[in-house]
Amino acid sequence: MAGARAVLLDLDGTLSDSRPGIAGSFRYTLTELGHDPSTAGDLTWAVGPPIAESIRRLLAQYGDDRVERAVAIYRARYSEVGLYDCALYPNVVAMLEALRVAGWTLCLATSKRRDFAERVVAHLGIGGALAGIYGAEPGGGLDDKADLLAHILAREPYDPAATIMLGDRLHDVHAARTNRLRCIGALWGYGGEAELRAAGADLLADAPAVVPALAATA
Repeated sequence: MAGARAVLLDLDGTLSDSRPGIAGSFRYTLTELGHDPSTAGDLTWAVGPPIAESIRRLLAQYGDDRVERAVAIYRARYSEVGLYDCALYPNVVAMLEALRVAGWTLCLATSKRRDFAERVVAHLGIGGALAGIYGAEPGGGLDDKADLLAHILAREPYDPAATIMLGDRLHDVHAARTNRLRCIGALWGYGGEAELRAAGADLLADAPAVVPALAATA
């Protein structure tokens, strides 16, 4: 019996513009560690990858290796304040509904910690569209996006040949390719066309409204 057709959805930069809350939490973390956050520059690059990866790169600018401490500070601040400083991109709700009507099962697959992702989904009011919510686990489990997708495919009745990853960063594309899934790159997010093309995205979507038609051809 064939498995279900599914679209695995990234969250930050794909469904939600979460840059304000994430960048603000990074700057708060720098301040708490005694650094000047005004010298960090544009932090768009840090939105989307696993949090420890982004923090390690950020702290390297200051010659600081306190990654575990920084992650703890960041997560405490993000959990209390930054998590809610986000908004759905225009037409995302319509995109989700169109995919569901077309017979796709929708599942969240985010590098964000799963308990945080569940709260963001509730805040944004899109939980009813999702058949599952998957993310990183406390303690570092499933931080790697490829491992996360493998975990989802092992637990859910999705047919890999009929499952698509929708994401905006190279990590989404690499994870999909590692698991032999097709990938649609979200150009409205944080990665951009050059990053997504270089990573090997199968298709590129310039707006949520075109995703259902692209999914039908993927």
